[in-house]
Amino acid sequence: MAAELSLSKKAEDGRTLVVVFLRGAADGLTLVAPVQDDNYHRFRPRLAVKAAEAVPLDGFFGMHPLLHPLEAAWKDGDLAIVHGVGGESDTRSHFEAQDLMEHGGVAAGGWLGRFLRVRGPSMSPLSAVALAPTLPESLSGAPAAAAFQTLREFSVGRVEDAFPRELRRLYERESGGLREAAANTFEAMRRIEGIRADAAPEHGAVYPDTEPFAQGLRQVAQLIKAGVGLQAASVDLNGWDSHFTQETVMKPLMQRLAGGLAAFRQDLGARMATTTVVVMTEFGRRVAENSGFGTDHGRGSAMFVMGGGVRGGRVWGGAMSEGPGRWPGLKPEMLEGPGDLPVWNNYREVLAPMLARHGVDAEGMRAVFPDYAVKGEGAGLYS
Repeated sequence: MAAELSLSKKAEDGRTLVVVFLRGAADGLTLVAPVQDDNYHRFRPRLAVKAAEAVPLDGFFGMHPLLHPLEAAWKDGDLAIVHGVGGESDTRSHFEAQDLMEHGGVAAGGWLGRFLRVRGPSMSPLSAVALAPTLPESLSGAPAAAAFQTLREFSVGRVEDAFPRELRRLYERESGGLREAAANTFEAMRRIEGIRADAAPEHGAVYPDTEPFAQGLRQVAQLIKAGVGLQAASVDLNGWDSHFTQETVMKPLMQRLAGGLAAFRQDLGARMATTTVVVMTEFGRRVAENSGFGTDHGRGSAMFVMGGGVRGGRVWGGAMSEGPGRWPGLKPEMLEGPGDLPVWNNYREVLAPMLARHGVDAEGMRAVFPDYAVKGEGAGLYS
């Protein structure tokens, strides 16, 4: 097998979209707090992030102090935050909301799967991966996608062992697409085989050895660096349902989120220019804390966007169409329903400019989100 075999057909195939899903409805008002809003502190006398402790962002918002590993990305202009994000459904069911968001609405298959179909067929069997036991709904319908928890699962033995060698010879007798697909599968196996499990991350990055989320990101970084043709990757961080003792629930999760993302960015170095990371969750939490030192299911939450081309160092606090730096406020009359942060920004408006950066035109966008007309409100997220 020739080492120079390419696993990409298009120039933009070198770009990778990484989707991090915070399952359990992460509280955006804790992740990124409007620390200068007096009503925020009135609604949350025990849970509010204090301005003096927060990672300062734009003079009005502050990240939770446990997210401080992301401060460098913010200061370098590589991290943007959008508040008041959600879907059009007001369901309070985690499973229903996750399904709707991962499908991109009421549509067949997942939005990531449709994105990959719009991109066109890939020569790589590793064009889409989920670092998970099973494929997430967002990747359903993808032309090719693999789910595994470790890279070593993508193997039938060492490429030069007897069984893989004979299997390769068998497929070499074929012609056309089957022969090409098999050749690229073995080439991907060869490249993965060349990834040493004990190889240190680059640029001094440190991933916590025992943390599954960080190790999932580390393996995504390994695939990007190995040049296996990775176009999309999915990594979950579970456990954000914080009805009770929210600080106890969220603190270790925020440490894992920030530590993993910061290590991933440092590990990739210049490759972040062609990598986009989006962090999303199915819905947010109610503005007011409850009697159990937690917050109940709400509507709007926050999304993080990190990577090449993003106009970082900005918080879109209100409607994205009105630009960054706004915040409608948390006056009681501004809230939705039983006291929720409203949804000012549809999550598809945040995803659309990322997909455009990864080669999706207007016609393709309609195919990715068939039951939603993208308005282009998130265009300002990218330069």
